[in-house]
Order: sequence, then structure tokens, then C-alpha cells
Amino acid sequence: MVAFLTRRLLASLLVLLIASYIVYVLTCFSGNPLQDLLQSNARNKDQLIAQRVQYLHLDISPFLRYFLWLGGILSAFTGHFTLGDSINGQPVTAQLGTAAMSTLHLVLTATIVAIVFGVLIGITTALRQYSSYDYGATLLSFLFFSLPSFWLAVMLKQYIAIGFNNFLADPAIATTTIVVLAVISGLVWLAIIGGTLRRRLIVFVISGAATGAVLTALSLTRWFTEPKLGIVVLTLMGVATAFLVTALSSGLENRKALYSALVVVVIGAVLYYPLQYVFEYMNLWIMAVLGLAAVIVGIVVGLLFRGNDKWVSARGAAITAAALGLLMMVDRYMQVWSAYMNASSISGRPIATIGASTPGLSGDFWVAGVDQFTHYLLPTIALMLISLASYSRYARASMLDVMNQDYIRTARSKGLTERTVVMRHAFRNALIPIVTIITLDFGALIGGAIVTENVFSIQGMGNLFQQAINQTDVNTVMGVFLVTGIAAIVFNVIADVVYSSLDPRIRVSA
Repeated sequence: MVAFLTRRLLASLLVLLIASYIVYVLTCFSGNPLQDLLQSNARNKDQLIAQRVQYLHLDISPFLRYFLWLGGILSAFTGHFTLGDSINGQPVTAQLGTAAMSTLHLVLTATIVAIVFGVLIGITTALRQYSSYDYGATLLSFLFFSLPSFWLAVMLKQYIAIGFNNFLADPAIATTTIVVLAVISGLVWLAIIGGTLRRRLIVFVISGAATGAVLTALSLTRWFTEPKLGIVVLTLMGVATAFLVTALSSGLENRKALYSALVVVVIGAVLYYPLQYVFEYMNLWIMAVLGLAAVIVGIVVGLLFRGNDKWVSARGAAITAAALGLLMMVDRYMQVWSAYMNASSISGRPIATIGASTPGLSGDFWVAGVDQFTHYLLPTIALMLISLASYSRYARASMLDVMNQDYIRTARSKGLTERTVVMRHAFRNALIPIVTIITLDFGALIGGAIVTENVFSIQGMGNLFQQAINQTDVNTVMGVFLVTGIAAIVFNVIADVVYSSLDPRIRVSA
């Protein structure tokens, strides 16, 4: 494994080196970095031109200038790493750091959500092939995949940002809206669950009634202006998570796995109020420690139940603990929503349409988190919907291919339950081609989503790259290229490692 990864890394770095040389030379000949100064009417124009020629080394041929840029990278071994200066005289590393954080905030969330829901929809539609749910999901997938990203972004601004901000002025849901949403919810769940006509009608009535009751309660309690979960709702959601995780990972008949997950929920409920005091001093490090502690507690609880499959119990309890911890974080963010919305710089319109943060906003860790959420919500949804469509199609096709394999028929003929056949045999192998798509897409998205960033005025990698191209800012272009190239190499290596863990037939060795 180590020898294989070493060879892959060395070969990839050689390709990156050759590609960087070609891109550097082509960028140098694509325009004139002195164009803005040549058209300037400034009295010290000649001095400014000479200064730029000096710090950008424009008096050296591009074929040789590349090696000066490369020398700045190699000087990292002596502790003086540099990517040069931009056309405005600012260090490229500083610009890349700011832009990369904005892009990571946007891309990471959108990609994770798209992967989770895309794979879930793809797998379930494959299991319900040619059903009304399959046809509906396919229609929506092709619809979102075909929509221009700039048009989708504008529609999100109009109907989610502006519409929801107007709704918050009087957050009462009309009776007609509740009835329509209840009917839509009933139809969606009816299509997803399927079954006999009687079963479909029961699902329609229960889901529709539940949706109507929840919406009515949210409207009467003005939940949208002062949202919260509270210990009761949090515990109920934790119990539901425990049952769901156990059902998918080991089956509800595995009582030890179920009990270990439920014990974790009880521990979380007991710690709910003490953790509120810890949250007052929250930062990223404390968040990481709490997350790690939650997973460790879940593993320990699962192992204490012992049994022949104690590691299955530990895995389910750890996943439940992580999910419950995430729900507690969401609950804490909800607690500061009202204060955030009533801040002078927000003025009761929290869903932002431009920028990555609110100027002049002051607050603690939680307020800053809510502010980031409101600014990245719309661009994340725009990217997520487009990516989700492709992931769901790939997942469906891969799952259908796997379900028709001989080893799936053999597993069923051995008398294994359908859950075991799907989760342990089919799902794992269906992920192999999806991993390829995910790693390639994520590596490419690190370079920025140019259209989405422009529409929402987010200064990310894509926006930085476009501005650098327009100005023939070679060093900045190469900085973005280097980050994107390294990301592509890293995620390709990750894909190779994931392949070998998903399929035991795949082994990477010397």
C-alpha cells in the first residue's frame, strides 16, 4: 500500500509540474499585466510601470520566469515559502487563504449534503424501480440537472431570501397553505413507501395529518421567530435516530445494538442542561473535543453491551451519539436566532443574498455561526441541487447494476434478510463507482464555483481565478491552479484507499 501510494504521488507530482509549466507560459502570453497602467493618466505612470516590472520580474522571459516562481515554492524547505505577489502587490498566499476558506465553507457543505441525499435517493429509487417514486425522483433529478446555475440562484434569491424575509414580518401560515403542504407531503410519502392501496391510503392520511399538525403548531407558537428544539423534542429525535441507525446497520432484532444506541440517547438527555454552560465558552477546539468525546462514549457504551457483534453495537452507538451531538448544536444555534434576527445590522431580514458575512455584526461563536449559515444557505442550496441530481442518477445506475449480479442472487438463496442483502452486499459495492465521481467532483469544486460565487458576491476561489485571468495576474492564476491540482491529487489517492476498503477484491500493493 505504501509503495503504491508513493508511486502514485510521485507520478502525480511530475504531471503537476509539467502542467504548471504549460499553464504558466500560456497565461503569460494571454495578455499584458501592464495594460491597466498603460491606459492610466497618472502622473507617476512610468514609475508605477517600473515598479510592477520589478516585483513581477516582467523583464525576464516567461520560459525562465517560471523557475523563479517554482523556486518560491521549493524554498518552503528553508522556511520561506511564497507564491509571489499579485498584480496589485499583495502576497498571493494571503489572497488564496481568504478565498479558499470561503470556497471550503460553500463547497464542503453543499457536497456533503448532496452526497448524503443523492446516494439515499439513488439507492431507494433503484430498490423501487419503475415505481411512481422512481419516476418522480428521476423527473426532478433531470430538471435540477438541466437548470442553469445562475437562473437557479436568482430564483432562490427571489423566493427563499426575499419571500422568507417578508414572511418573518408576520410568521403565520395560512390555512390554505397548510392544507396544500399536507396533501403534498402525503403524496410524497405515499410514493416513497408504496405497497398495497390500503397501505398507501394509511400512509397518505398519517403523513398528511402529521404535516398539518406540525405546521399548525409552528404557526401558532410563532416558531420561526423564536425556534428551538428543547430537551423533549431532542430526546424524541434521538430515539428515532437510534431506531433508524440500528435498523440500517444491524437490524432491530439485534437488541444489544438497539439498547446501546438508546443508552447513548439517555446519556445525551442527562447532559443536555450541563452542556448549556459549556456552550457559553464554545470555540472550534471545544467543538472538536466534544464531538470526539461523543463518539468515544458511543463506542464505549456499545462495547460494554458485549455480545458476538459488540463492534456493530459500538458503531451504531457512535453514529447515534454523533447525530445527537449535532442536534444539540443545532438547538443551541436556534437559541440565538431571535437575538441575531433583531440585531441592528440584520433588521429582521436574516436570509442574506450577497456576501459571506454581515459587516459590523458583533456576537459570540453562535451568532457568528448563524451569520455564516444565513449567508451560505442560498449558494449551498444552488450547488447542492445540481450536484444531488447527478449523484442520485449515478447511485441508481450503480445500485441497479449490483442488484443484478450473481452474488446478490446467491445471498438471497442462502436465506439472508433483504436488509442484509442490500446493506452488506449490494450497497457497499454500489459505492465504488460513486466514490470516483465524488472525489473528482470535490477536487474540481475546490477551484471554486465561478457562477454561484459571482451571483452571491462571495470572494472565493472561482471569483479570484476569474479576476486574475481578466488582469493577466499570472501568480494568482498559478496559485489557484496549484491548490486545485494538489486537491485533485489528494482526492484521487483517497479514492484508491477507499476502493480497497469497500471491496476486498481490490488490493493496492507493490
